[in-house]
Amino acid sequence: MAILELRHVSKFFGGLAANSDVSFEVPVGTIMGLIGPNGAGKTTLFNCITGYYPPSKGEIVFDGRAMNGLLPDKVCKLGMARTWQKVRPLTNLPVLDNVIVGALCRTRSVRDARRIAQEQLHIVKLEGKAHLLAGALPIGERKKLEVARVLATKPKLLLLDEVMGGLNPAESEEIIQLILDIRKEGITQMVIEHDMKAIMRLSDRIVVLNSGEKLAEGSPDEIVNNPQVIEAYLGAES
Repeated sequence: MAILELRHVSKFFGGLAANSDVSFEVPVGTIMGLIGPNGAGKTTLFNCITGYYPPSKGEIVFDGRAMNGLLPDKVCKLGMARTWQKVRPLTNLPVLDNVIVGALCRTRSVRDARRIAQEQLHIVKLEGKAHLLAGALPIGERKKLEVARVLATKPKLLLLDEVMGGLNPAESEEIIQLILDIRKEGITQMVIEHDMKAIMRLSDRIVVLNSGEKLAEGSPDEIVNNPQVIEAYLGAES
């Protein structure tokens, strides 16, 4: 059963096709990797999926419901949340309060939101930093805070946009383990990532974009051995 379906989705900016006729499904409980060269249209596709951009053509279906035209706050309340390449915490608020903001998507009770936020900080192992200002955190912990904040919205589907970008190997390993732990909670995930070793470890299936179009889709083994992918993306990394 698919929690997310993209049906011939295109996004145009003037005469430029950032995404063109992209179709795939994300099964419930899986991790779907989304890869491609810089400028391939990965983040634009995330923006279309989560309501920040309306698709120019095609249809996006989440949990059996057509999402075209819904704004991001409505999309979030329906159970889809995302992180951003550049984390933007509320730097002058404590870590805990940052996550409470996310939890208030699910409850009007500040007391309940605090409890939800504390649970998410425990998951990302930041409970000991709850009292610190978010602006005082190093980049690795800011990335974890971003994940905690979106987890507090209680998503069914979590979209992670280069959540390992800018991290050292030890920090990346912590994020990989966090993503796997989130999967154990039954949350479906889509992951944009340039670290090929990480994406191969994490993903059940992978979609490859190139110049806005879907170049390939398959298991990690199928993708890493696909000649078109090697030429367009993997080979460019060597």
